[in-house]
Amino acid sequence: MSWSGWVAGVVAGVSLGQSPTALDAVRLHKPDAAALARAELTACVAKKCEDTGRLALLAATLTLSDGQAAEARELLAAWPAPPLLAPYHAFYLGQARFYADDAAGAAKDFERVLASNPPAVLASRARARLGESLLKAGKAKDAAKVLEAAANASPTVELLYQRAQARGASGNATGQRADLMTVALRFPTHPYGEEAMAWLTKTSTPPVKLGFTERTTRADRLLDAGATQRALDELAALDGVKLDKAQAARVALLRARAYFALGQSAEADKALALARKGPAATAAQADLLVARRALRSDNNDKARALMAALDQKYPSQAAGDEGAFFAGWLDLQSGRFADAVKAFSSFESRYPKSRRRDEGMWFRALAHLRLEEYAKARDALESFLAAYPKSNMGPQARYWMARSRELEGARQDTLGPAYTAVITSAPASFYALMANERLKSLGLKPPAHFPQPPKLLKPTRPPELELAVELTRAGLFRDAADEVEAHAGRLRSADQALPFAHALLGLGEYGHAYAVAARHLWGRAFGAREPDALAAFYPRAFATAVEGAATQHQVDPHLVWAIMRRESAFRPEVMSVADARGLMQIIPKTANAIAEKLAEPVPAPADLFSPERNIRYGAWYLSRLMERFGHPVLAAAAYNAGPSSAAKWAQERGSLPLDLFVETIPFRETRGYVKQVVADLFLYHAFYGDGAGAPQLQLVVPAPTKEGVSF
Repeated sequence: MSWSGWVAGVVAGVSLGQSPTALDAVRLHKPDAAALARAELTACVAKKCEDTGRLALLAATLTLSDGQAAEARELLAAWPAPPLLAPYHAFYLGQARFYADDAAGAAKDFERVLASNPPAVLASRARARLGESLLKAGKAKDAAKVLEAAANASPTVELLYQRAQARGASGNATGQRADLMTVALRFPTHPYGEEAMAWLTKTSTPPVKLGFTERTTRADRLLDAGATQRALDELAALDGVKLDKAQAARVALLRARAYFALGQSAEADKALALARKGPAATAAQADLLVARRALRSDNNDKARALMAALDQKYPSQAAGDEGAFFAGWLDLQSGRFADAVKAFSSFESRYPKSRRRDEGMWFRALAHLRLEEYAKARDALESFLAAYPKSNMGPQARYWMARSRELEGARQDTLGPAYTAVITSAPASFYALMANERLKSLGLKPPAHFPQPPKLLKPTRPPELELAVELTRAGLFRDAADEVEAHAGRLRSADQALPFAHALLGLGEYGHAYAVAARHLWGRAFGAREPDALAAFYPRAFATAVEGAATQHQVDPHLVWAIMRRESAFRPEVMSVADARGLMQIIPKTANAIAEKLAEPVPAPADLFSPERNIRYGAWYLSRLMERFGHPVLAAAAYNAGPSSAAKWAQERGSLPLDLFVETIPFRETRGYVKQVVADLFLYHAFYGDGAGAPQLQLVVPAPTKEGVSF
């Protein structure tokens, strides 16, 4: 569900088809949503109200999702939907008939959808379901024609599998095998992948024999998916198969990855010994695997030796490039700054086409800064800017050129223009914030980062959004989201995007508005610094919930917005690969701990998509992080990397000035996260504060308390 459905009161002048209570229950997947919708339908029928068709559509879709296909079919058959929603009514009636074992009737409904000139996304879904319905109805040849086009347009695992079934049933055995092989190789952990594999190896006549390429492809994908034992089983199928030296080394490398994942280091070492006997590319990957493991284990001395060995042994391989870079990086992390300068200088000369060369040049400059070799640092930064004039690290380089002069004792008349140039060239960056604070510490008045704060427009709602609004009124949030995303994808200019983004802001669709702005309005917001473009980048999203939670838990609401902007880009439905959910990206385990602290029942994971609950939990957590760490830089670092990591860094490097402390955060992701969150915090204050401006940023890293939130 990507359309947030934050609809109560936001669609000005338009009555809602369902009550806000029912819509909220749908949006949050509450178990009583279907019962609420049916109750409202019953009341509407009794009153003979005009919204019967719309209410029936929602009640039926919820009933269908509960597995009651026959009841959903009866609801949809009894009440037609409003004309604008007629294609959706036909689609869900087809769904209900299909699951009620009326495949032929379902096919007719899906054909009606396609004949109604539906939106492109709905047409794609209906075409796929039409093919499946025809197949189930015994019309394999008709199904194959439909599914050929559907699978070519969108080769999902479901469509490829269904097309395979249709091809087989219509006599195209070659096509069936080809599709099932694709499913088995691309999607080995999907249930259809397992079914495809079983058919290929057991049912097909003759059975398909997977060879080296197929087995290793499946093993690689299984390892990436965390299915380690299954990957080993896949590789075991190659036992007894005659492999050449290169193939044997490749299999050994995959086995080493699996054994390491299972904690079987001795077996992994045996496999690595065999992998190293293969071609240079495989041997290099084997040695790189070991070096990366040492890097992750915080054994920096061992990792440094292994990385340097990669550089010396494999200078023509990607592993050598990576080894040279990380040898310098580990010198820098371990405080061997002179060695880091030498290592990064060597890296630049040995790997001039490296994708990491820009980072290497920056880290060499940082090593000079740590050695207090300020002139050499500026030389390195000037070389960086000459080589990468459009790099996103440009503001970083310009700030440190000015800062190095300040550290040498330069005068105000030199420093003022240099810091001012950082602010005017990159007004939304962390380095603009740091330059701002440096100017104030010098007794100079910083320029305004943006001449005007964000400005909301009230454009006429674009006609492209009318269907999305109607779908939202009906509670069909997924369909509404598909509509918005489809139209957003067709925007081609900033002039088209600006009113569209503001219409979305007016509907409370902050995530979609931000996405449109990021695609089309960047230049207007941060180049021309236009206030109407800025509004979509820095909305006060879900303001009632944020301000209420911030007051309740005594945390800065602007910090909540800054974290939300970085975590989810204001999308309530987003979920990460680590299972973090919602606006503030709360992991269920963390949510359970917060609920315990708040003396609340443990929430279901789906409850974390609720904006109100997610914001409330995030605000509580941020308040406790600020209570323990006392500085937004440390609180942001803890939010991203965990309180124990932030405490460790503060203990080890807290004597550094704030700007250098941030540059030395070991995790690249956390460095970038901290910079954006802290910059956004101060911009939110500047835009929406009480007129006093943002609080002064403390340039000294405070010592965190030992007690406090630790999860």
